[in-house]
Amino acid sequence: MTFAYLYSQIQRLTKGVIAGNPLTDNTTTFNARVPFLHGMGIIPDELYEAARESCGGEYRWASNAHCADSLQAIQECMRGLNTVHVLEPACEEYPSLTIHKQQPLQDHGRKMLTESAFSSVCRNATYFLSELWTNDEAVRESLGIHKGTVPSWLRCDVNLPYTHEITSAVDDHAALITRGYRAMIYSGDHDPKVSYVDTQAWIRRLKLPITDPWRPWHVDDQIVGYTRTFSNNLTYATVKGAGHTAPEYMPRECLAMIDRWLSGEPL
Repeated sequence: MTFAYLYSQIQRLTKGVIAGNPLTDNTTTFNARVPFLHGMGIIPDELYEAARESCGGEYRWASNAHCADSLQAIQECMRGLNTVHVLEPACEEYPSLTIHKQQPLQDHGRKMLTESAFSSVCRNATYFLSELWTNDEAVRESLGIHKGTVPSWLRCDVNLPYTHEITSAVDDHAALITRGYRAMIYSGDHDPKVSYVDTQAWIRRLKLPITDPWRPWHVDDQIVGYTRTFSNNLTYATVKGAGHTAPEYMPRECLAMIDRWLSGEPL
């Protein structure tokens, strides 16, 4: 599926565009990671200052020896860190279904799950279970999937061949906004993969005036994030405590956020 195809479907949009924890610009994503890690207390002040001075804010490729040393030190600080939520444990990759004998869900049993390579506190366990459930013959039959018509479902098919052609979609966001489409962009504020620092950086490149300043938004009278609104109907929000991607960690809060936005209500 190409971006040209997706762009051709724009006329079908009725409510606008929602993008969560969106990888939008490769360079911005890399450059934002260092200040995010510093803000989270993962790298110390002196290392952050050394990296900023020697790398000039460009952290994707080392431009000199001092920059390379700083980036190596930052990499060491990140070793063992959960790359999608800085507060959650770093777990082993969940096992692929391809290494397990295909059999009914009930036949896998409790023993296999307790002997798996990951702890029950690891979110990865739910990914594995989702594959077991989705590929169970009884489940597929209830979903109306005729036997032999659809291959095994994988949550992330890393072997899927594709060509990475688009390195930045900032101009595409600008084009949608210019056409008058509403946009809702949100970030889990503990996501180091595509951080809120990254998302706010490329939004600034759109050069839209702020119409509603930075403020908290609430669910049940509790602060669950922060938001601001720009001209041309662009809303940005963070989801407090969420990683990559936010609805997986804070589903109730994200449902409230999206429901309000779709209804035209302020967060």
